[in-house]
Amino acid sequence: MAQIPNLDNSPLNLSAIRERSQKELINILKNVRGKKCLVIDPKLGGSLSLLIQTSLLKDNGTELRHLSAEPVQTECSKMLYLVRPQLNLMKFISSHIQNDVSKGLQKDYFVYFVPRRTVVCEKIFEEEKVHHLLTLGEYPLYIMPLDEDVLSCELDLAFRECLIDGDASALWHVANAIHKLELSFGVIPTVRAKGKGSAKIVDILNSLQVEEPVDAPDMGTSEINMLILIDREVDMVTPMCFQLTYEGLLDEILQVNNGAVEVDASVIGAQQDRNKIKVPLNSSDKLYKEIRDRHFEEVVQVLREKATSMQKDYADVKTTSQSVSELKDFVKKLNSLPEIARHVSLAQHLQTFTCKPSFHSRLDIEQTILELQNFDHCFEYIEEMIHKQEPIINVFRLLVLLSVTNNGLPKRNFDYLRREMLHSYGFEHMPTLYNLEKAGLFKRQESKSNWLMISKALQLIVSESEASRPDDISYIFSGYAPLSIRIVQHAIRSGWRSIEEVLRLLPGPHVDLKRGGSTNSSSFDRVPSFQSNLDRVADGRRALVFVVFVGGVTFAEIAALRFLGSQEGMGYDFIIGTTKIVNGNTILEALMSTN
Repeated sequence: MAQIPNLDNSPLNLSAIRERSQKELINILKNVRGKKCLVIDPKLGGSLSLLIQTSLLKDNGTELRHLSAEPVQTECSKMLYLVRPQLNLMKFISSHIQNDVSKGLQKDYFVYFVPRRTVVCEKIFEEEKVHHLLTLGEYPLYIMPLDEDVLSCELDLAFRECLIDGDASALWHVANAIHKLELSFGVIPTVRAKGKGSAKIVDILNSLQVEEPVDAPDMGTSEINMLILIDREVDMVTPMCFQLTYEGLLDEILQVNNGAVEVDASVIGAQQDRNKIKVPLNSSDKLYKEIRDRHFEEVVQVLREKATSMQKDYADVKTTSQSVSELKDFVKKLNSLPEIARHVSLAQHLQTFTCKPSFHSRLDIEQTILELQNFDHCFEYIEEMIHKQEPIINVFRLLVLLSVTNNGLPKRNFDYLRREMLHSYGFEHMPTLYNLEKAGLFKRQESKSNWLMISKALQLIVSESEASRPDDISYIFSGYAPLSIRIVQHAIRSGWRSIEEVLRLLPGPHVDLKRGGSTNSSSFDRVPSFQSNLDRVADGRRALVFVVFVGGVTFAEIAALRFLGSQEGMGYDFIIGTTKIVNGNTILEALMSTN
């Protein structure tokens, strides 16, 4: 299990949120008296590992199993299923019960839905004729802390559901998560949203406030000063760019899951029987907290300096007679040695990828696409990738980047690349190409691109000399400032008014709203912007901005927001909320899946 992150330094009392979720889960276990078998939806298992120790789940005579199509082997007469409301999982549970019934086994079955039960799922149980044997309940886990400044709803398919399937349940989920935070921390007075999904969430939030009002007078001042909601669809350029921060690279190359990466034991020099080992990655690791958001080249330098310093201290200890207090300081430093060794090993592993010429040529072509330079060269580069049959996900990422920045490809180029993709990779990829087209990510060009105008207005591309100086968020991508974070910068400084024209060039409406304890009005595109004055909160504390990405956020964007919050003279902190932490690959894989 991944290490549970330490939340003590959070600008918001996230520990209270986690403790409440822990308590609710333990109460569910206690409600089912006696020895029981807890069968967990595998996707939930990872999330729960950041919430509660396995030992606590195993208390009270609880056996732990992961849900699959195979029947559960257990002597327990009480079966407790903890699942997301997904139809295939209902089929698994039904088949387990039918298997027990056919063997004449008498058991009690409890199904707890996370975060809520749905009529469609209950219908499956009725159709499978097991409904009468079940006791149904809910475990309202809408959002959970991944780290001291990151909250996630852990909705893997939110982007696909909203854009392809026309399923708005993720929006309902996000609105409920925000409403529950407001019940704890007060009504967020200023809300700014950009995108169709985000605007819908504002509507749902206002409805929830009418149904279950947050009692503003009792709450006092809200602890969160502003909510900014942004649809992933508004900025599809950023996730298609390869991330260059240490944490971003770890995610791109090793895939960070539930605050940990799984690597071969040999990668970090572990003498273990197991082939794979989990390395926790969160703020509890002080060195990781220091280097996670830095550009990878800088991280290598920092690790080199730390190792050199340790080496020098060791040489000093050997050659000089040091006082006891000096020795004590050295021993203290030795405590950080495992952390340094772990990150040196991980960095060395990442370097085997970043040293390749193909890696640098990929970064070069990304930059060329972002600057709308030499379309023919970019087109030929992608064409060559297809003919070489490079991993299809890499081809899709560049295709989407080229298409989004150019507002589609000229018909001749579009038809040609589409045909080449199918010939090279197989016609089973037709549904993926259809999904990409439906989502507007790879399409025929019907009008001129606005990317250059947007890019200039928001200063997204900076010169090479400026990019090497870590005094602007463009440093995160070596010369490209994430569009989403530039939007956040403007939302904080002066609201939407300052970039009204640019916002109209991006997908979906924008909302600017002042809220009180029981407001139920919402307006779109018409409300005048409110000066945020976020640097001056009445009680003298730093203002708190809750930025929620609907459809996923990348580690690079999280790094950019942390960078903004750490700038000298900035009077605000950020909490980042998301449906899921994503990268270009995971977004496209969701569009490629057929289930």
